[in-house]
Amino acid sequence: MSCSICEKRKEKRFCLAVHDKICPQCCGEQREITLDCPSSCPYLQQARLHEKQRSAGEIGMDALFANIEVGQQFLHHHEHLILGLSFALASAVHADCTLVDQDLIAALSALTKSYETLVNSGLVYETPTAGLRQQAVAAELQKMVREYKETEQKHIGHVRLRDQEVLQGLVFLVRMAFARTSGRPKSRAYIDFLAAQFPDKPPVGASESSLILP
Repeated sequence: MSCSICEKRKEKRFCLAVHDKICPQCCGEQREITLDCPSSCPYLQQARLHEKQRSAGEIGMDALFANIEVGQQFLHHHEHLILGLSFALASAVHADCTLVDQDLIAALSALTKSYETLVNSGLVYETPTAGLRQQAVAAELQKMVREYKETEQKHIGHVRLRDQEVLQGLVFLVRMAFARTSGRPKSRAYIDFLAAQFPDKPPVGASESSLILP
């Protein structure tokens, strides 16, 4: 029997994306590119274990917002902010199972650029996102920031969270996303990471975070 994709080489493994048997070469070459690989695929899971992380040079310093410092002290003092923003991403994923890593990265990047403009110039400018799915992700992040500020106002009588801190939190998540994704068009490696952190959509404000720093 021949591979159901190339129809040339011998089939050797069952592909959950095409529900048929394919050859190892097509599996490796088309994984998360033309094949919409489910997270449960054992070949995808094995590939992720041996995947080489892309360097900052491959990604691009501008994409990583290299000019913005996010130190360990910031992460320590703003753990709940990082947790809340990550929870917002997970909520967006729970609401739309068609999302891929690139959607989350695009939404995070657009919102980060908006906050960078706000912090540097005081101008409120929303960087447009490419599609409705990405807009929904950005809206979920903005909703979380509003609720965070509202909670501070309610409990301590004023808002402590600064736009600069939101910017740094977003930059951290952009870098986390790039560190976790394979970079392929249909990659969901970062999404699967978020799903592992928030399997049952826990409430924002949990006392402890299991987030693993990149």
